[in-house]
Amino acid sequence: MFYVLPNPQAIAEYVSDLLIAQIQKKNNAVLGLATGSTMEPVYEKLSKQVTHKNIDVSGLTTFNLDEYIGLGAEHPQSYRYFMQQHLFNRLAFARHRTFLPDGLCNDLTEQCEQYSNQIRQSGYIDLQLLGIGNNGHIGFNEPGTPFNSRTHVVTLSEQTRLDNSRFFDSMNEVPDKAITLGLQDIMESRQIILIATGVKKAEIMAELYESPVNEQLPASVIKSHPNAMILLDEQAAMYLPDNMRKAVGA
Repeated sequence: MFYVLPNPQAIAEYVSDLLIAQIQKKNNAVLGLATGSTMEPVYEKLSKQVTHKNIDVSGLTTFNLDEYIGLGAEHPQSYRYFMQQHLFNRLAFARHRTFLPDGLCNDLTEQCEQYSNQIRQSGYIDLQLLGIGNNGHIGFNEPGTPFNSRTHVVTLSEQTRLDNSRFFDSMNEVPDKAITLGLQDIMESRQIILIATGVKKAEIMAELYESPVNEQLPASVIKSHPNAMILLDEQAAMYLPDNMRKAVGA
């Protein structure tokens, strides 16, 4: 389940190849997407390969993991804006098939229920990309989130807000609430790929490796998924036992 590649660029190339294989196998695939700096090289590589190979992505449906409450699509720190800049604007995605929670919705309960229902009505997610927070969150599912959770509103931990403050002008601008895909929604995906890169992720990846499946470490739930991969670069894997460092394809 844990696979180590040399660097973020190698991971980006490998994941891009997996995504393209999924698209070529099923041109109306449903993809679960994530944001953040870990995903930037993945989307850059995917954009270049799709363009080079002239692959049609117009039939794809995408669902993103989360969105800040209070930020609209045009806000530079919203996740809709991130996806437009790093992926959707680069390729011919159909806008009406790219879904993110609405951070400006009037009824949060209705928005959450609708989002989980949209995924089910689309036939569930074929391939879900995940990053991981320094406290083990996936999406914005903070420690203690029930494994049977559906899309819900979450109050972000101070650690998560601090981690994300580098994208804002000040800590005061970082939203304290978000809508996030639930852990059960994530686990219903047919395939899951979690990516961790950089030395800052080394401690949590060692904890994830050692941990039993436990709600206090949300990412541990994917260890019980039948088709999940955890991809690390050398820096993120520095505390993993050497004999457990599998090469991709081994």
